[in-house]
Amino acid sequence: MATARKNLINCADTTVYHCITRCVRRARLCGKDPVTQKDYEYRRHWVEQRLHQLQTVFSLKVLAYAVMPNHTHLLLHIDVKTAEQYPDTEVIRRWHTLFRGTLLTHKFISANHELSEIEKESVKATVAVWRQRLASVSWFMKALNEYIAKKANKEDDCTGHFWEGRFKSQAILDETALLACMLYIDLNPVRAGLASTPESSDFTSLQYRLKNNQAKCTSTIDKLFNTAGNADNLISVTFEQYLMLIDETARCVIKGKSAMNSDLLPIMERLQVESAQFLNASNNFESSFSQIAGNVHSMQKYARQRNRRQMKGTFCLAN
Repeated sequence: MATARKNLINCADTTVYHCITRCVRRARLCGKDPVTQKDYEYRRHWVEQRLHQLQTVFSLKVLAYAVMPNHTHLLLHIDVKTAEQYPDTEVIRRWHTLFRGTLLTHKFISANHELSEIEKESVKATVAVWRQRLASVSWFMKALNEYIAKKANKEDDCTGHFWEGRFKSQAILDETALLACMLYIDLNPVRAGLASTPESSDFTSLQYRLKNNQAKCTSTIDKLFNTAGNADNLISVTFEQYLMLIDETARCVIKGKSAMNSDLLPIMERLQVESAQFLNASNNFESSFSQIAGNVHSMQKYARQRNRRQMKGTFCLAN
C-alpha cells in the first residue's frame, strides 16, 4: 500500500532522512556524456556549493552527501528546535537569502518603515509559515533541485525536466542505520568505479571533512561524531573510528583487497550489529530498505505505530 507523501517525513518518527535524486532517464547530466563525450563534471561542483549554502540558511544539517554523475545522495538532519528559537527577524533574513519575500517582510526589517498592527499580524503569519519551511526537507530539496535544474537548462538553452522526480526519502530510525547509510553514501564513488579509495572520492562529504578537518568542518564533526564533552552527538563513534570503519568497508567493496580485520570488532560489538549484515546494508542501502531504515526493533515499532505487519528490510540490520 502506498504511503501518502505527507506521511513520508515526520519528525515525530525521526529527524534523519536519506534523500536520493536522479537525473531524468539517469542521463549523466552532471558527468561525462557517453554519447556526445561532453563533460558536465563542473555541475557536480554546483550541487556541492549549493548544499553548503543551503545548510547555512535552513535549519537542517547535511550529515553526508555524494554527488554522482547522474544522481545525488543526501543524509539530512532536521533541527526543529533551533528553527523554533529563531527570532522573527532571523527567519525573514534567512528566507530573503534564497527567496524574494513580500513587500511587508522587507518593510518589517527596514528601519525606515513603520507597520500598522494589521500589517504586523500579516508578517507574523508569514513568518510562522517560513519558520516551518526552514525545517522542511521538502523545501530544502526544492531549493537544491530547482536551482540546479534551472541553471543547467539555461546553460543548455532548453526546457523540461532535469531530475526524474522530486526525490526519494528513507527514514533513518536509529544509530545503526545512520552509520550504515553514511558508509553507503561516502563509498558510492568507490562502488561505481569513479575512485580507487574513499579519500580520493570527489564531491563527497568524507573528502570535504578530510580537507577541512582542522578548519571549517571542525564544528560539524564535533556535532556528528562522539567527542569529549559532547552529549548531543548523533553517533557514538569518533571521527577517527569512522575513518577506520570506512577504510575497512572499502577494502571489502574493492575487488582484490583483503577482508575486514579484527580492528573493527569493538565498534561492531558496541553497536550490537552482526558485521556481515551491517556490511551488506552499507553496500546495498537503497535496495535493502524502502521508506525507512533501522534495526529490527526500530522498524517493528515503526510498523506497529502504523498498523503495518512488516516493513521491507526489517531483518537487514538485526540485533
